[in-house]
Amino acid sequence: MSARERKYSAVIRAVEHYVPDKVMDNHELEKLVETNDAWIRERTGIIERRILEDEPTSFMAVEVARKLLKSGGLEPEDVDLIIVATITPDMIFPATACLVQDRIGATRAWAFDMSAACTGFVYALAVGSQFVENGAHRRVLVIGGDKMSAITDYQDRSTCVLFGDGAGGVLIERDEDLELGLRDFELHADGSGCNELGMKGGGSLHPASHETVDERLHYIRQEGRTVFKFAVTKMTEVSLSLLKRNGLSGDDIKLFVPHQANMRIISATAQRLGLPPEKVMVNIDRYANTTAGTVPIALSEAHKEGRLQPGDLVLMTAVGGGLTWGSALFRWAI
Repeated sequence: MSARERKYSAVIRAVEHYVPDKVMDNHELEKLVETNDAWIRERTGIIERRILEDEPTSFMAVEVARKLLKSGGLEPEDVDLIIVATITPDMIFPATACLVQDRIGATRAWAFDMSAACTGFVYALAVGSQFVENGAHRRVLVIGGDKMSAITDYQDRSTCVLFGDGAGGVLIERDEDLELGLRDFELHADGSGCNELGMKGGGSLHPASHETVDERLHYIRQEGRTVFKFAVTKMTEVSLSLLKRNGLSGDDIKLFVPHQANMRIISATAQRLGLPPEKVMVNIDRYANTTAGTVPIALSEAHKEGRLQPGDLVLMTAVGGGLTWGSALFRWAI
């Protein structure tokens, strides 16, 4: 396995998720834009998505955090660090992670947000694990979640069919068994592709104004074909690179948990990795793309379905705006 230096292992001790109750199926979108259920299913694999109506992203993150504390048998004061990966924070500042820290009563924890779009959870998972592996912290909450309905333009049929709301997360804990937990990770970024997927309005470049609102700059925009090709290529490359570096192949992986952006991307990536369908976690049909929420939600559902047992190897991979991409390899411990 990887020769990464570490004093301790960073193991996933609990995994949970939260999705809103409201369901928006494809037929409802037919009433908003020129599209139809058959086209959406064929092109994306999405049947429905969840919509958070009157609450912000922090609401979902708090629900996940509380579930993680309960599953891990912890008190809020036991948490050392909280990282929330999101591109839909409640506000530009303070960080959504700080709001979570306050609302769950984690008075000893420091907190910050991670902005890497759909790769956000994988980024945050790698970062949070470092504090555990080097002995600085014992317990870290890593949460990924987005209220994509807040930045989705329901007049843009090329994007509005793709996204939904949801959050998931893990409790990372210190363990002395170096064979468990995070085995290795590989992360990348290419800022030259920043215009292919992003939201131009709301920051210091284009502060909110009547003009930015009129130009609909506060909604997500993407170059669909370019992002599709990039996602298939990079998810495959980074996954194969991580496996090769650790002397592994698809045969050694118990479960592949890819970013849930498009069923065709998932299928193409799995095929190139030589992974049969039973080794690939898929739930895009029910939740669509929840951005930083897709990987932890899928991981949580896989665990609850009994698809992972202690000792299994799980590979998580994502591509997102930035452009960012990365993969993390874990040996399951629960």
